[in-house]
Parts: sequence; structure tokens; C-alpha cells
Amino acid sequence: MESTESLAAPLSLSVENVGGIDTTSVRLEPGVTVLEGRNATNRTSFLKAVMASMGSDQYTLKGDSDAGRVELAVGDTVVERRFERRNGTVTALDDGYLDDPELADLFAFLHEDNEARQAVARGDNLHEIITRPIDTVEIEAEIERLQATKRQIDEQLERIDDRQREEAELRDRKSELESLVADAEDRLEDLEAEIEATDADLETDRESDETVERDLDSLTDKRSELEELRFELETLNETIESLEAEREAKREQRESIAVDPDTDLASLRSELKDLRDRQRRVTSQMSELQSIIQFNENMLEGTDTEIASVLRDDEGDSAPADGPLTDQLVAEETVVCWTCGSDVAEEDIEETLERLRSYRQDKFGERQSLESEIDDLQERVSSLESAEQELDDLNERLAEIDAEIDRKRTRISELEDRKATLHDEIAELEDAVEAQQSSDYSELLDLHKEANKVELELEQRNRQLASVEEELAEVESLLDEREEYAQRREQVVSELQDLRNRIDRLEDDAVDAFNEHMADVLDVLEYENLARVWIERQTRETRDGRRKALESFFELHIVRETEDGTAYEGTVETLSESEREVVGLVFALAGYLVHDVHETVPVMLLDSLEAIDAERIGRLVEYFADYPDHLVVALLPEDAAAVDVQHEVVHEI
Repeated sequence: MESTESLAAPLSLSVENVGGIDTTSVRLEPGVTVLEGRNATNRTSFLKAVMASMGSDQYTLKGDSDAGRVELAVGDTVVERRFERRNGTVTALDDGYLDDPELADLFAFLHEDNEARQAVARGDNLHEIITRPIDTVEIEAEIERLQATKRQIDEQLERIDDRQREEAELRDRKSELESLVADAEDRLEDLEAEIEATDADLETDRESDETVERDLDSLTDKRSELEELRFELETLNETIESLEAEREAKREQRESIAVDPDTDLASLRSELKDLRDRQRRVTSQMSELQSIIQFNENMLEGTDTEIASVLRDDEGDSAPADGPLTDQLVAEETVVCWTCGSDVAEEDIEETLERLRSYRQDKFGERQSLESEIDDLQERVSSLESAEQELDDLNERLAEIDAEIDRKRTRISELEDRKATLHDEIAELEDAVEAQQSSDYSELLDLHKEANKVELELEQRNRQLASVEEELAEVESLLDEREEYAQRREQVVSELQDLRNRIDRLEDDAVDAFNEHMADVLDVLEYENLARVWIERQTRETRDGRRKALESFFELHIVRETEDGTAYEGTVETLSESEREVVGLVFALAGYLVHDVHETVPVMLLDSLEAIDAERIGRLVEYFADYPDHLVVALLPEDAAAVDVQHEVVHEI
């Protein structure tokens, strides 16, 4: 539940039964807050409580509690998050302050196990850490969607351009048809006048005249029907040609879709489900390991004296309070085992914890590998599903085309039969008229035939003219839309370019931020022979199935300098522990800045800085203080004394 509250507001946190804390409430003013104290004073537990309140999943309950809570207040926004232990697993019952804590976990919560710090220390893939918060799958899907939109727009623009090239030809054809129609109308008018004049001059038997007129009218009707039938046949044949062309195109499109017949989509889906189940199991194991590690860390920080007494049984009562110095020294180097109650060397437990941490890191690597497999398989499944859907659509359309062609051919057969019948009927009528006509009627019959012919021609020309006018109207409408399509295409191209450049810009910004701040920090901390540490963004060719692709990666360069000023290339392994910690922190700061973490996360946490000397810790804290609204740092008393920047100090939690 990210809030729009001013992130510079005071931050108050109440904690119950989280980490090693029974109960506490702390108010943090904007700026730097130093949690000062020795080990086993709940400083790390408090930082983990802050993380838990923000929504991080790196939380643990107090060892002797089955429930706990944190309550965070930032300005007027209050968030409560409760935790419960069920069957040995601690579960959060509420959401934290952040909708998604990933950015904070990576770049704001800089504790000992922070992935950004550890990636530098181990020489891991820094590029993956920086780009992880970006949903590249979603970006690729959006790019594909925009590319499809662009193709559709390009096809429409090409169609418009083709029609535009036809416009002049259509206008010439329109003028030609208008002229032909006018000529036909004039000729028909003249013929009708001649027919009327010839008919008036005839002084034949009216009964015979009426019979001939009826036959002539019938002849005109039959010829009109025949011409309409011819036009319909022509239209049907053109439609069939168009359908057959579409059918051929669809068949070619179907052939171009490559689907391996041996690929079993159901098996792939099942494999994908199995991978996701494995991923969930690994994630669950990681959570359990984190709980175990955190519990043991809390117990290692300091076992309650009463608990220690119970664990030792009667040994605690018989041990003298003022035993020999040797016994006291041994006691300081040992702890009471919280499983068997015996005294064990602290370093033995530390070694066990280190093995657990290493195992959890292995699990983390396994989860990343599974995520990569899942992404690849999901892409393959999606591609196959898309191909299958496209094939189904093509087959459905081909079936529709076949059915439509069959219907058209059936109609053509019916029309051909009717045409043959009409020819016979027209021939009979012409014979009847010729048998009844006088010599005077011969001229009148010829005039009627010519008039019928002109009428049919006029009807045909009018239909052609209407068709051309309709096409011209469509072209004009398309031309009106062309500017809109062109603007939309420009917008889509811009969006595509922005998406393609988004990751590149982030990578460049991250490199620039790291290199700039690393140079500043080295100047501030004054390491003797560490001249420069910088990241170079490079690309290498990789294979994605059969396709080749360019993949970005970050190469960390370390330049050392001898006493005489000679520079030479170093490696992460040659860095001191102090130098590695500083490089890791600056890398996390670069991620913090390029992802604008400060816009949503009101606090940055620093812990486990003991490898850095006190004076440099003071300078580093002062440098980092410029960026977050709240910088909370856990320090030993001697390190806290070196912090000169204005800050609050919390001694007890």
C-alpha cells in the first residue's frame, strides 16, 4: 500500500516478538539515525523489523513466540503487519507498506546478505541484479503487440497508396462512362421517337398489332432478364476467382507455419507445471532456511540467562560466580547450545550457520535456474499455442471458403440452366413476331430490337458508373484517413523505440551512476593503492534456440597503482574485505538511483560495516546521507564515534 505521504515525514516503528525483540517502539526523524551498540543488542533485529514492515519476506519471529507484529507509521499512513508460526513456518498475515518490496530488498536494505552487495563480493552477474526489477517478458510482449499493430497500419497505408494510384484512372473511367451514358440516353431518346413515329404511320389491323406489341414487350422483358442474368454470372465468377485466390493465400500461410509434428503440447504444459512446482518447493525451502538461519543468529547474539540456566540444568546452579579467570575467558568464547544445553564453541555454530547460508545461496541459484527454464519453456508453449490457434483459424476460414465456393457454383449452374431456357424463349418470340409482321412491321421490329439493345447497354453503363463512383468514394474516404494512420504509425514507432531503448538507457544510467559515485567515494575514502573501480557495459553473442542474440553484461574493472604510480589491472579477489564492501555498497546505491527507489521507499538501511575502518565508515555514512530521507545505520560504539554528519543516536532497542 504505497502512500503519497511525504517521504520526509518522521517514521515510527512498533515491534513485538520479531527477531530477538520482545517489544519496542522507536521514532526516527528524517536524516541519519545511528543504532549504536555491541553485538546481541537487537540492532540487526530492528533493521529486519523495518524491512518486514515495508513488505520484505526476510522476517522471523522470536524463538519462544508463535505470533508477532510490526506497526509502521509514516506521516498519516499507518501499516500493521502480523506474523504467525504454523507447523514450524512463519507466515505474514498482512501486506507491508510497499506493494512490491523487490526494489527495496535489492537496493535500499543493505544488510550483510543483501544481493547487490553479495553479487560484487562473489563476482556474480551484476547486470542481472540491475535489470531484475524490469519485467522484460512484459516488455517483449508489448513490443510484439506494437510490431503487429505497425504491420497492420503499414498494410493499410500500402492499400491506401495503391488505391490512391488508382484514383486518376477511376476518375478517367468515370468521365468515360458518364459520356457513354449520355450518348446511350440520347440514342434511346431518338429511337423511341422513331418507334412512335413509325407506329403512328401504321394502318394495319389493330388486333394483329396488339398481338405483335405483346410479343415485342415480352421479348424486351426476356432480353432484360437475360442481361441481368449475365451480369450476375459475371459477378459470381469474379467472386469465385477472389475466393480461390484467398484460399491459395491461406493454404500458403498454413504451410509457412512451422509446427513440429512430434511436439506434444500437453507434455510441455505438464513439464511447465512440474517446473513451477519445483520452483515453489525451492522457494519454500529457502524461506525455511532463512527462518532457521535468523533464529540461530538471534540466539547466537545472546541467550537469555534464565534460558541458559535451564539449558545447563543443575550446572548453572553449581557454577561459582567468581570462578577462575580461565573459566571466565572460556565462557566468553562459548555459548549454551539451545538444542542440547551443552557449552559449544561459538565458532562451531558460526561454521554451521555459514554452511546453511551457503546452502541457501545454492538454493537461490537453483531457483534462478528454474526461473530461466520456466521462462524459456513458457515462451515455447506460448509460441506453440499461438501457432495452433493460427492453424485453427486458417482451417476454419478455408472450410468457410470451400463452402462459399460450392454455394456460388451451385448458383452458377442454376443460372446457366435459366440462361439456356431464356435463349429458347427469346428465339420463339422472335420467330412469332417475324411470322406476324408485315413489311412495315419489319422496320418497327428492328427499331425495337435496337432500342432493347440500347436500353440494356444503358443499364450496364449505369451499373458500371455506380460501381466506379462507389470505388472513388472509398478511395476519397481512405485518403481522408491516411493522415490519421500516418500519425498513429509515427506514435507506434516512437513507442517501439522507447521500449527497445528502455533497458539500454537503464543499463547506461546504472553504469554512469556507479562509475561517478565510485570515483567520488574513492576520493573520499582515500584507499592507498586503489586508483579506480569502474563498470564497462559490453555485449556478447548468445543463442536463443536457433536464433542468435546480443546479450548485455557488466564487466567490473579494478585498477591498482604501485607506489611509483604504475597502474595495473586487478580483480575482485585482489580487493580487501573493506574495499569489496565499499564497492558492493556503491553498486547498490547506483541501483537505488537509477530505479528511483527514493520515490517509494522512505528508508535506506546499512548494516554489517565492521570490515570498514571507523574513519571511512563515518565518511561513507556522510556520503550516503544525501540520498534517502531516512538513513538508518547499525554501528559499534567505536564506529559510531567517527560519524560527523548530523545524526540521531539510538542506544537501546
